[in-house]
Amino acid sequence: MSAYQPIENIVIAGGGTAGWLAAATLGNIFANTSTQITLIESSQIGTIGVGEATIPPFIAVIESLGIDLVDFIQQTQASFKWGIQFPNWRKKDHSYFHPFGTVGKTIDGHDFFQCWLKTLEGKDAMPLMAHSKEAILAEQGRFFKPFEAANTPLASAQFALHVDANLVVKYLKRFCEGKGVKHIDGKIEKVSTHPSGDIASLTLDDGQLVNGDFFIDCTGFKGLLIEETLASGYEDWRCYLPCNKAVTVPTQTSEPLNPFTIATAQDAGWTWKIPLQHRTGNGYVFADDYIDDDRALNTLLNQVGEPLQGEPQFIPFKTGIRKQPWKANCLSLGLAQGFLEPLESTAIHLVSKSLALFVRTFPNKENNELLRNEFNRRLRADYEEIRDFLILHYCETEREDTPFWRWCKHEMPIPASLQQKLDFFKRGGGLIPQVEALFQPTSWYAVFEGMGVRPDAYNPTLNALDANALGKSLSAGAKSLQTLANTQPLHKAFLDQYCCAPKP
Repeated sequence: MSAYQPIENIVIAGGGTAGWLAAATLGNIFANTSTQITLIESSQIGTIGVGEATIPPFIAVIESLGIDLVDFIQQTQASFKWGIQFPNWRKKDHSYFHPFGTVGKTIDGHDFFQCWLKTLEGKDAMPLMAHSKEAILAEQGRFFKPFEAANTPLASAQFALHVDANLVVKYLKRFCEGKGVKHIDGKIEKVSTHPSGDIASLTLDDGQLVNGDFFIDCTGFKGLLIEETLASGYEDWRCYLPCNKAVTVPTQTSEPLNPFTIATAQDAGWTWKIPLQHRTGNGYVFADDYIDDDRALNTLLNQVGEPLQGEPQFIPFKTGIRKQPWKANCLSLGLAQGFLEPLESTAIHLVSKSLALFVRTFPNKENNELLRNEFNRRLRADYEEIRDFLILHYCETEREDTPFWRWCKHEMPIPASLQQKLDFFKRGGGLIPQVEALFQPTSWYAVFEGMGVRPDAYNPTLNALDANALGKSLSAGAKSLQTLANTQPLHKAFLDQYCCAPKP
């Protein structure tokens, strides 16, 4: 058995949300050890923030670092999020909601969705989202008082945050200062490697040499370490998801302050609206094969409806994933690792999930091929799951009013993994179980139903149940949820009372 050689120096190349979240995570883990975490970023290079919305696992990440959630909300000008509203995706003038959490509870051992399908035969059937506490709170524009929700159906409600990405970076920088993370402001001019191919050191523009045992690439799309140095390769998924550019612009805060993200389908992609306490984030994700930059910008500006707080910024991107996100002694994160359009707000999640998986497979200085292979396999599965879920939003559309949507409906290729899910669901409303899946059954049910995908039949084991009686029971539960939600404070009122951010 060979001697264990622990990693003593971890160097993070690049800042932004990915870099500083990596520094915070690893700095917190190694705070009382001899392992040094160093982050190098250049103040001359800007960062890209394509989205400012998160999903519920991000709350657990923040709390696992020992960060006070209220303080984090205040300092990042955050607001709450119950899910995402999707206008015009199935067809124009139609909207559906994808909530967090779960819809309903099992009834006599039967899956709630199956029970709901059974009620469609009766007289008292209600929309599926009438049984989601998160969807109801979003519809009413409310947030709940967690300290008063115990022993009520709201106790299990799941929420996420809308955050200012630049303020998140500043917050994590301050956090890292207390964890002994070394911060160097400099531009990387040269990457040197060992004869084995591992990265040995980084040379900065001022001549400073930074050695490391392990390196984390957070240098954005260029992938200075993982691609330009180690030639990991990139698997392009534009054949599945044709959007390849975004234009973003912040505006003044608008009323009401909705506790949800709005993702509205447009002629050649979709626009987002993310409300924060001090401003609103807006963007248009589009396919430049179907619309030029000027028309895309005009579409976005016509949508925002509030005075601008900055200049529009165009961001080209390539959907896909590095063929080896972890290669040699280098782990890529964020845009250096891959990109999936921010339709379901998964960018920050992929960073934190990558870090969690990396910690579980943490290497030493020796050959770590088995660890790398398992990490890359599991991360690819995460990317493919999200990719398939995003494609579902497009491929089942009924729209044929523009060339973009006609392509989505008739020509968009569907991966075999998604086609299997579609076929399985249409047969009897079932879902194929996945290990450590991000999107739980409620997410698939919400988008299937929102896009008009119904199974051929419900599970035959429900034949003994009476549809009318079941419908009355579910209807009573939905009405009680409406009443309970109506007692909660409006979203902005809750923020003003408990989490009000300082004036920017």
